[in-house]
Amino acid sequence: MTSGVVLTILLSYFVLLIIVGFFTTRKLNSESFFTANRNSPWYLVAFGMIGTSLSGVTFISIPGEVGSSDWTYLTLVVGNCVGYIIIGIVLLPLFYRLNLISIYSWLGDRFGEKARLTGSFFFIVSQLLGSSFRLFLVVGVLQLALFNAMGIPFWVTVFITVGLVWIYTVRGGIKTIVWTDTLQTVFMLVSVVLTICVINRALDFSFLTAIEKVKESSFSRVFDWDWRSGHNVWKQFLAGVAITVSINGLDQNMMQKSLTCKTLRDCKINMFSFSFLFLVTNLLFLFLGALLYLYAGANGIDLPEKSDDLFPFLSLNYFGAVASLFFLLGITAAAYSSVDSSLTALTTSFCIDFLKLTPRDVTQRRKRMMVHVFFSLLMCLVVILFRELNNSSVVSAVLKAVGYTYGPILGLFTFGLTTKYAVKETYLPWVCLLSPLLSFGINCYSEQLLFGYRFGFEILLLNGLLCFGGLWLIRKRRSGVYSSMPVNIRKA
Repeated sequence: MTSGVVLTILLSYFVLLIIVGFFTTRKLNSESFFTANRNSPWYLVAFGMIGTSLSGVTFISIPGEVGSSDWTYLTLVVGNCVGYIIIGIVLLPLFYRLNLISIYSWLGDRFGEKARLTGSFFFIVSQLLGSSFRLFLVVGVLQLALFNAMGIPFWVTVFITVGLVWIYTVRGGIKTIVWTDTLQTVFMLVSVVLTICVINRALDFSFLTAIEKVKESSFSRVFDWDWRSGHNVWKQFLAGVAITVSINGLDQNMMQKSLTCKTLRDCKINMFSFSFLFLVTNLLFLFLGALLYLYAGANGIDLPEKSDDLFPFLSLNYFGAVASLFFLLGITAAAYSSVDSSLTALTTSFCIDFLKLTPRDVTQRRKRMMVHVFFSLLMCLVVILFRELNNSSVVSAVLKAVGYTYGPILGLFTFGLTTKYAVKETYLPWVCLLSPLLSFGINCYSEQLLFGYRFGFEILLLNGLLCFGGLWLIRKRRSGVYSSMPVNIRKA
């Protein structure tokens, strides 16, 4: 299959997204960008959230990770599912009944304006760097597979791809994304299922035979009971719960979609259904990962040095033209279903929390569009910066730092929901800044300080706990209870 054919198909894919964006914005008002007029079908939201939660990084990382950690990742996923249930029971009713657009508006009412801006700031930094890195990885794959041969520079590829995302999100925002993410999830899952079918055919496996072979292999180990290991079953499970509650339940990106459902009941059904779909999808990725290693072993193929390269390497070189094409479509869909919603969430958070825009005010539409342009350009620049660094250790350090920024958000919401205290607002931003720095220091020296203990994803729990403790130290009594919200928060 020639590069011209692949380029035509990829462009057709984006044209399809733009067409979907056009049809979803025919009956548009100024509030549609932020809330989709609270009219989204729950089943579309639940299915589309699969694509958002499984970014392009996850798309290639989960199958490759099977080679080093087997199926121990599954315990993290189970923790994720429990976290989604907690979100449905605890957080969604609070956010939905208050009619929130930016969830950080609640922090402003609970603790004061500095808390609102601090929570929104940490979200914007995390989302911008995280989504840019996910885009960087996928554009890198497309550059190697297609655009280098056509003589198109990397920076041009970045601006074109982000520009295409901007085109189909700028008018409809979350209203459009509910539909485009559903379409992109379909492409992503088709890619995975097709690859599994290709491998089974090459190895002469039926589907049931493939399941048996995976179960018999060393890759199917799920439980790691070593308490010092980063993959310990209890560490993974608790970290999965914490990651989901803080990175999804307290994240504007994911919650903005859920809050577009018609009723609170639909919101809950959406979240519970999504947790089941999330589990099934991750099982599919882990199954694919084991089959990829079995295929490589059966054919004597030398594996790439980096596990993340396994899925792209085999798909582009061994599975044929059709599977290669659908791999490119799948990774593109996985990346852009994450990037488009991130771009919309960044615009929403900045407009509502920092600029104090009123969604129903049609005169402020131009400001919102300029913010959308600003974050699009900023995302392009960050992606190009990652490329220019050209140092995997530096990029990895940046990503780890991004992971720490969700700890203060977790601490803020937990303190606000579980206590009746106010805080000394002057010190609040400093507490939120110090907690991730202390967590990072403890993580660096944990083996020396904690008898060989190594932190995994559960470092987020420590981060949130340190923030909670800091807020406790600067607490002060307040009258009333935290759940008594004034009516004017609804306007936020």
